[in-house]
Amino acid sequence: MKLVKKISVKTIMYFLLIFTVVVSVFPILWVIMSSFKTNGEIMSGPFVLPSQINFDAYRYLFENYDFLTYTLNSIYVSFVPTILALVIYTAAAYVIAKYKFPGKILFYALFTMTLLVPAHSRTQPIFSLIIDLDLYNTREGLALVYLSTGMAMSMFILKATFQAIPDELSEAATIDGASFVQVFTRINMPLAKNGLVSAGVLMLLANWNEFYYANLLVTSSQNRTLPVVTILFNSMFSYNYTNTFAALTVVVLPGILFYALAQKQVQNSIAASGIKG
Repeated sequence: MKLVKKISVKTIMYFLLIFTVVVSVFPILWVIMSSFKTNGEIMSGPFVLPSQINFDAYRYLFENYDFLTYTLNSIYVSFVPTILALVIYTAAAYVIAKYKFPGKILFYALFTMTLLVPAHSRTQPIFSLIIDLDLYNTREGLALVYLSTGMAMSMFILKATFQAIPDELSEAATIDGASFVQVFTRINMPLAKNGLVSAGVLMLLANWNEFYYANLLVTSSQNRTLPVVTILFNSMFSYNYTNTFAALTVVVLPGILFYALAQKQVQNSIAASGIKG
């Protein structure tokens, strides 16, 4: 009886796992697969494999719609704010996690409370600030906005990561004559690698896929990012499904591949945050 129950439980578990994977992965594979088909093949057999691998749709996008510029814009506003944010938030999280000072709890609460504030509710002050700084319709203005959007989650992850590092290591290094910067960069940062990767990946993916502020703060074609252009293409290519699916693949695939490479560090860090935070 126990054997039957055990087999039944495992069967249900595997069924749920397979169902979850299929529901999550199949739409993405279907979009990628459809980008290599012709319109006729998509209409006649939407779930049939393409008769041949055809890159004409991708060639059309990059030759006729300056897709390379849009891709470079997305790379710029995704990577630059992420790198700058990691430098700033890592130092802040380290100080909050390892040192005691007046207002420590208040500072951390202010950093993380933005998790409770809807992103769209900050539209008016952000828009006014960008206008006052004369950064409207620039990549730099959008990058400045993205610099702040990942603050709460990054601080939460990084603080928990630094708290999990034994204080004895820092104390031993200090006794040996190490300075504050040396203890931070040579002792704590290497041990906080998983947290750094996790915070960086989450910020990078959020910046890469962000649409609302990219559509609000950028109007010129030469400064647009891929998510905004993809929405425009959905209307332009309303009857050209191959080009639409190719555009969606260009937007979605880089983020998936990037997360796949760093998923182990992300999962380990989030698990540690839940335990130690």
